[in-house]
Amino acid sequence: MTDRKIHLMRPFVGAEELELVKHVFDTQFLTEGDVTRQFEREFAEYVGARYAVAVTSCTTGMELCLRAMGIGPGDRVLVPDFTHPATADCVLAVGALPVLADVNLCTYNLDVSILDMAMAKDGYFDALIPVSWGGNPLTVDLYSFCEDFAVPMIEDAACSVGAITGSGDKTGSLADATVFSFHPRKVMTTGEGGMVTTNNKGIYEMLMGQKNFGSFGGTFATWGTNYKLCNILAAIGLGQLAKLEQNVNIRIAKAKRYNDLLCDCEHLHTPMMFETERQTFQSYCIFIVHEGWRDKLRADLAAMGIETQIGTYALHQLPAFLDLPHATPVIDSSQLADNLLTLPLHHELTDDDQDYVVDSVKALLAGYAI
Repeated sequence: MTDRKIHLMRPFVGAEELELVKHVFDTQFLTEGDVTRQFEREFAEYVGARYAVAVTSCTTGMELCLRAMGIGPGDRVLVPDFTHPATADCVLAVGALPVLADVNLCTYNLDVSILDMAMAKDGYFDALIPVSWGGNPLTVDLYSFCEDFAVPMIEDAACSVGAITGSGDKTGSLADATVFSFHPRKVMTTGEGGMVTTNNKGIYEMLMGQKNFGSFGGTFATWGTNYKLCNILAAIGLGQLAKLEQNVNIRIAKAKRYNDLLCDCEHLHTPMMFETERQTFQSYCIFIVHEGWRDKLRADLAAMGIETQIGTYALHQLPAFLDLPHATPVIDSSQLADNLLTLPLHHELTDDDQDYVVDSVKALLAGYAI
């Protein structure tokens, strides 16, 4: 055991956010209001979308998007098997059926070849929720595929604020609707919260009404709920948005340093980096090539003061989703769920910290190999 502690993540917050929150306190208008509207406008401008709608979380945002698109009982929604349960939970929340598909072993995302396979087997889906996982943007051809086949796309970009696609467009500007998370593990945070972006005025108006108890045109006209984001959290978001590019660049630089330090370790694969895309590395993950070593490595690193996490889950392995249908085999998803390890990455992580993490990983893996 050691007294040294290297955190998996530390939110990039400080005096700027405190000052903005103080301003909200001084106004005494604490619920959703003008500050939230400003946050929505500035976020939409940042990602290059026409509209943005602040919500309580990425999960509730995806639920609202499904409802706004008319997805409900009897509908089938394709979701990746390798994702957080929230991606499927929002589908179940509206009474529709999640159908699981595999992901690409290198990008961790759905791609066109997998979507082709899924549609060849099942014929058609009423909507698609791909995940730009860990800050890695979706390939541009996936958006084109959905447009060509008229499959509505809700992108789960919980981890991908600031990511840039191969076409030079930011994540959040291309899908029918894109939903982001502001949980503290994300590249920008409001503590809890989320944002939906869209270029579709109809979707935007539905979201704005449904998150506010179904209020349209001064009356309660349809189903609604309370998924509003208060001015206090929106103020934190404005401060975070102002420093987002700085934080993204810090993370990319540290991810590149990890790749350089780990490239000679035969027991793992480092994440791919693409020249034409910008990955924000919300999660920096290494793939442990030997079955059964990942969880042992996590436990041993924890004893050395190094906090880690799995990549994420394979939904078909979880009790809540055992009965869901599969549109494709989920082989690569299973490998990622069992072997992917997230290392510490944040603005407070020093070169010395990274050296310690890397030296510890290498030494432990070498010891397992004996």
